[in-house]
Order: sequence, then C-alpha cells, then structure tokens
Amino acid sequence: MTDRGIPTLDLTDGEADLATIDRALRRAGFLLVTGHGVDPALRAAIRDSARRFFHLPAAAKEPYAVKVGGRGWLGPGAEANGYAEGTATPPDLKESLSFAADRPTGRRDIDAEWFLPNTWPAEVPELKPLVEDYLRQMRVLSDRILDLLGPALGEEADFFTRHTGHPTFGFNINWYPGRERVGEPEPGQFRIGPHTDFGTVTVLDRQAGKGGLQVYTEADGWQDAPYDPEAFTVNIGDLMAGWTGGRWRSGRHRVLPPPADAPAEELVSLVYFYECDPGTTINGIESHAYLRAQLDAITAT
Repeated sequence: MTDRGIPTLDLTDGEADLATIDRALRRAGFLLVTGHGVDPALRAAIRDSARRFFHLPAAAKEPYAVKVGGRGWLGPGAEANGYAEGTATPPDLKESLSFAADRPTGRRDIDAEWFLPNTWPAEVPELKPLVEDYLRQMRVLSDRILDLLGPALGEEADFFTRHTGHPTFGFNINWYPGRERVGEPEPGQFRIGPHTDFGTVTVLDRQAGKGGLQVYTEADGWQDAPYDPEAFTVNIGDLMAGWTGGRWRSGRHRVLPPPADAPAEELVSLVYFYECDPGTTINGIESHAYLRAQLDAITAT
C-alpha cells in the first residue's frame, strides 16, 4: 500500500518488495513499518511518564537542562532544526528529554564524547526502565530494517549492519505543547523546522494531530505524512543517503506549529536516531565528525 509515495513495509511478510522500498527512498526517503512487534502499551507508558515530567514547573526541570547533543532536558528555544539546512528559522516550539548510547567501548576518547551515562529525572523514576526496554527493541528493529535496505540497494543484507556492531544512537522524547504554553507562533516558526536527519535511519512513533508531521518531495512539495497508529514512521538520514551515493534521498520533513483551530493540541513523539560505529567512513566523510557538526548547527542557544 502506498500513500503519497510512502509505502507500508510489513516485517511479518516473507519477502519484502525491494523495488518498492528503493522507489520510496529515492522519492521521499520515508517508509511506514508494521509487524515490528513493539508493544503499544510500552510506548503509551513512556508518553505518560514523560508528560508528567514536561508538566513540571520550569524550576524543577532546569537541573536537567543540557544543550543539543547532551543527555537531559532540552528546554524551550534550545533547538532550531532549520539551521541545519541554512534556514534562519525561529527556535522550535518543543521541549525534549534526550538520551543516547551509554554502553562504553573501552576507548576513552570515543566514550567521552559518544557513550556517556544518561541522566534520568528523579521525579519520574519509572521512566528509566521503560526507556531502556524501548531502546533495546529499537536497536533490534533498526538492524532488521537495515538488513532489508541492503538488498533493496542491490547489496548484501549486512551491507549496513556490518557497521553497527557498537553504534551510536540518540533518542528524543519530544513534547509539543499547545499555544497556551508557547504563545502565538512567529512567522516561519514550527514545532520542528524543516530539516533532514543526520544518521542512517530514524524510527518515529508519532501521534496524529493537525500540527503534525509533513514530508517534502520535489513532485508534491509539503504534504501531511500518512499516519497509521500501528506503524512506525521510518526515514533515512544524511549518512544513509551518502552511503548510497545520493541514490536515496534523506527525508526532508518538518512538524507544523500548534494550529490556530486546535490551540490546545498537545503531542508527544518518540524519536530514535540510529547511526553507526564511530570511525565509520562513508564515501570519504567521517561519520561522527559529520554528526557532531550537525548537532552543533541546530543549537539555538
């Protein structure tokens, strides 16, 4: 099934339609993925816990404040994702709890930058085991997807996963509050400004909303992304696009501001950014030097 060029990939199917995957990733860089086996109750529990944190007073959240790329709370105005593509947008209208890979490699220089301990808010102690369970499942799912993308590109199944033995990743719980908290959006201001992601694949568990995800294609411009509550929305990032020599398109997207006709709309997204092993060079680009530069680029404050 295809909606605006974004097909649904069912992982329970015996054989994936590799030609359809290739066509979708050349056009928009997005897929919907079902048959993944991740319990919706786990995703709901993470949302409920995170929402309790986000609704705390700012003074209670401030001790966890970090800059982009850190592990903790990204408060209002911390990010402007449009900066990554050179667009001078106002800061994004969101808050995030940000986590990342924390299992050390044993190499001090790498561990000090990419495998630091995560910070867990004491106010919501139930969040830690929920997120750690989810991250384990996201790693497995991401590798399953990559093992299909290799053949879709005409390569061996492990073409990508041979570089994910001890990968980095990021995980953001993004909170998109309503206008009663963020006020009237400025011209050109979004919940997340237009950008492409930086890694290999992004696995997104999203909620439907009027101020939701839009995907850009050259054929259709900006369009609302198709939504299936059973599916993860998966897009490829810049590293994957580079790996394919530009055959596949890093999925350009944005999240609309809280809508005027639903000003109290509040959404929570779970966003898993999968990357690769530190030291991986992709067509002459050192992967993690690129990742660091892009994280720095979207830092608004």
